[in-house]
Amino acid sequence: MCFVINLSQPLEPQGPFDIIVHKLSDVIVEAEHDDRSQQLLVNFKKYTSAHPSTVILDPLPAMTQLLDRFVSYRIMNWHICSPPYLEVPSESDLSSIHRAVKEHNLSFPLLCKTRVAHGSLSHEMSLIFGESCLADVRPPCILQSFVNHGAVLHKVFVVGDKHFCVERPSLKNFPAGPCDRKTIFFNSQQVSKPESSSDLNALDEKMPCLPSPRSEALAALVKELRAQLGMALFGVDVIVNINTHTMTVIDLNIFPGYEGVPQFFSSLLDHIRALLDSGAGAADPQGPSSCEPPSASSI
Repeated sequence: MCFVINLSQPLEPQGPFDIIVHKLSDVIVEAEHDDRSQQLLVNFKKYTSAHPSTVILDPLPAMTQLLDRFVSYRIMNWHICSPPYLEVPSESDLSSIHRAVKEHNLSFPLLCKTRVAHGSLSHEMSLIFGESCLADVRPPCILQSFVNHGAVLHKVFVVGDKHFCVERPSLKNFPAGPCDRKTIFFNSQQVSKPESSSDLNALDEKMPCLPSPRSEALAALVKELRAQLGMALFGVDVIVNINTHTMTVIDLNIFPGYEGVPQFFSSLLDHIRALLDSGAGAADPQGPSSCEPPSASSI
């Protein structure tokens, strides 16, 4: 039997639950400055702590790490090919940003992304082309060396031990190295929508099609990330470097929209059945993460 949980009401009378599938990412982010959201999380944690046999998909601590790009980029930096990056904390001033960019050998252009990796503001990004425009950086944020990838983004959607790869538009190629071009501010969601038509994702020149990431490489990547994250529902943004043809991870996404994945609901139900049949938690079967519950509602 499947139904929606009302988090504003006591959970005990609504249960018991075999499994809770949640997407309380908004509540987790809002809880930093909103008393009501804080209380919802407290109530949810209290219930799940009192019912450890309830399977949580996905565990709250595992989810929380993907809401902070500082944390998720450190995960990406372990054994996964990803572009050089720099964490710019809140207290950074312009001179310290200049110095850090040089010390970390970041190459222009640079992608600037918000620290918070969820919500509408997380899609607001900028492309910075030279040192003179580092004044446009708004900490806290991530600065990441831009990798030319032929305006093609491969969005990998993970559902338990299955994954699906969907091709989307992405930023076009830009000349490597610093230049006097003004900073470009953009919304990544608008650039990478399935039917997006933008000056930012239109290639200026004809170029050969890049190879898609190999299925075996994607499978190995997903297996590695599931083990590291302790999660079953997440997304991975992958590009292919136009110079080296190397598969490169540029972002991790918490419980994505699964747009373009027609098998999502059947795959999710298969994963839930497998979890209930095995009595395992929501994390990777090779290494379930210890846990508290994640947030939000259903089943």
